[in-house]
Amino acid sequence: MHERGIGINRAQFSLQMLQVFFVGLVIGMERAVLPVVAHDFGVARTAFLFLASFVLSFGLVKGTLNLLAGALADRFGRKPVLLAGWLAALPIPLLIYAAPNWWWIVAANAFLGVNQGLTWTMTVTSQIDLASTHQRGLAVGINEATGYVAVGLAGLGAAFLAHHIGARPALLFFGFATIAAGLATLVRVRDTLAWVHAEHAEARHPRTEDGTPGLAATFIRMSFRDRAGRAICQGGVVNKIADTLVWVMFPLFFKTHGAGLVEIGWLTGLYAMVWGLSQLWTGHLADRIGRKRPIVAGFLLLAAGIVVTALGRGMGVWLPAAVIMGVGMALLYPNLIAAMSDRAPALIRGKALGTYRYWRDTGYAIGALLLGSIAQLSNAALPAIWTTATLAAASGLWIAVALEDSGGVGR
Repeated sequence: MHERGIGINRAQFSLQMLQVFFVGLVIGMERAVLPVVAHDFGVARTAFLFLASFVLSFGLVKGTLNLLAGALADRFGRKPVLLAGWLAALPIPLLIYAAPNWWWIVAANAFLGVNQGLTWTMTVTSQIDLASTHQRGLAVGINEATGYVAVGLAGLGAAFLAHHIGARPALLFFGFATIAAGLATLVRVRDTLAWVHAEHAEARHPRTEDGTPGLAATFIRMSFRDRAGRAICQGGVVNKIADTLVWVMFPLFFKTHGAGLVEIGWLTGLYAMVWGLSQLWTGHLADRIGRKRPIVAGFLLLAAGIVVTALGRGMGVWLPAAVIMGVGMALLYPNLIAAMSDRAPALIRGKALGTYRYWRDTGYAIGALLLGSIAQLSNAALPAIWTTATLAAASGLWIAVALEDSGGVGR
């Protein structure tokens, strides 16, 4: 029997938590280090758009892989896709270490997009598979909490290492150690596709009785035809534009105003760790009160934190702003995923979540182009910061108008 529930499946659920922790370490190791030392790879200090190209390649590849990963996982299972994602991570530390110019970093981040698109998608999908219906928000919250705590710890840890031994050796050592740990723990992970078929047999959802929709049909429906689906997908795009701001523009903004590498590591790391830890309660909150209110509140807090960062000068203002942004992300992030999951029958869950995650992580590419262009034209990071704050507030209002609430006790 493949009974659903976090408690009854705690061993496999915990292994998926360990997997996503290592996945978060892989992406987190870059975030405080690479933008600050980009000039060592030949990037001019005012070449904002060229600098953002490493996030552009990441977002384009990860968005596409998110979409394909969902379809592949529904067909072949979760674990083979997870393994492929880890194997794709192997070139990343080598490319960064040996890079003669920034284009090698762009290539490394294309591999990072493959790694993250396959691995993180599979961990969150698997944990939703294992959880019962009323635990989906909690499952997503735990997944994202674990991953983003790792992102924060890796950003801080890699910044300390880079400060003492240099950026290239720090990322080489950190990267290979993390990938080895991820592959070693994957051995004990079981595929969760059996739980999906058991859930479908119980539910017999009417929308899947006459055949399971394919990837193209699911993508079109969730992206464009479904009013709430459109709102959820645009929310995903905007939250990754905001994360691109933190990844690319914030380190430059902080450095311009006197912050050192370790201080930048604390700022970006605190944001990610607050975002991560807070999801332990924000996903469960939405299971009880519905998805809409936490998502809207999250976007408004995110916008407020960005505004405080733009207005502030010094760690005394930027650290509280990072906390505000982290809490805002925690309220919106897992609940956008859970809201999409609520709308999808079990047999197309991988495709529906893949659709959302395609749009969400393509937001990195959109953010890199948009924010990089704005900073390039203005020769400063600040206008890109104000643009992102405006987009976050507008996205929250869109969700407030378009999303029919889902989740919540008794719903």
